[in-house]
Amino acid sequence: MKTSQPPVINLRALTKRFGVGDAEHTALDTIDLTIEKGEFVAIMGPSGCGKTTLLNVLGLLDRANDGEYFLDDVSVETLSSRKHARIRSEQIGIVFQSFNLVPRLNVIENVALPLTYKGIHQTKRLKMASAILKSFHLSEREYYMPWQLSGGQTQRVAIARALVNEPSIILADEPTGNLDSKASHIIMEELSDIHKRGNTIIMVTHNPDLTTYASRVITMLDGKIHTDSKTPREEPATTDSKRRLDERTSSKSSKKVSSKKKKAKK
Repeated sequence: MKTSQPPVINLRALTKRFGVGDAEHTALDTIDLTIEKGEFVAIMGPSGCGKTTLLNVLGLLDRANDGEYFLDDVSVETLSSRKHARIRSEQIGIVFQSFNLVPRLNVIENVALPLTYKGIHQTKRLKMASAILKSFHLSEREYYMPWQLSGGQTQRVAIARALVNEPSIILADEPTGNLDSKASHIIMEELSDIHKRGNTIIMVTHNPDLTTYASRVITMLDGKIHTDSKTPREEPATTDSKRRLDERTSSKSSKKVSSKKKKAKK
């Protein structure tokens, strides 16, 4: 069913090249891509296929050489660098694999940092940062320094910082790449909850297991989109649950019938 709303992201023949002459490399090769509001998109592919470059262009950290990028039906190519910075501050939250926390700032100061660029007073900044840290169960770590945190805690702080401005789009570059399986699960559950609240999430990952959290999986190869498929993750789980429930119900019914037969014999 078609939506009346324009797509959140619309790319048309987007191309990004690096280098010049014989050393020129095409990282993104005439990509066409549409992402609707509320999708959870996982982007996969081998190293060097262009997925991180794509994320950087989507996050307005880099500009394409050719093609068009429409964000909420507005061409970003016509906007100034200052306007790009404002969009990053208000509309796009970015979660980096390397966390990118400022080492000289404590946790609450790191989370409050994006609010500085919006001109919000320090007291209100810290109050807003404290509120979102509480939602991530990190209140007791507010005044810790980054080096005092575990990898999972550091990534949760990074996600809290990306969300403090209440952006509608979350870009995550290998958000669990430096974490063990337990911490990875916690981070993915956090992102899943954020998605359920209506946010659009675009995640780059090497881990195929993480695609189960996504509603759509894109694979890239040599700067192009190789495959693009929707993954309705809720249906299989619902079907399995129904099957198990039917089996339990059938088993209980059989036991009741058997019990009645035994009583009748007595």
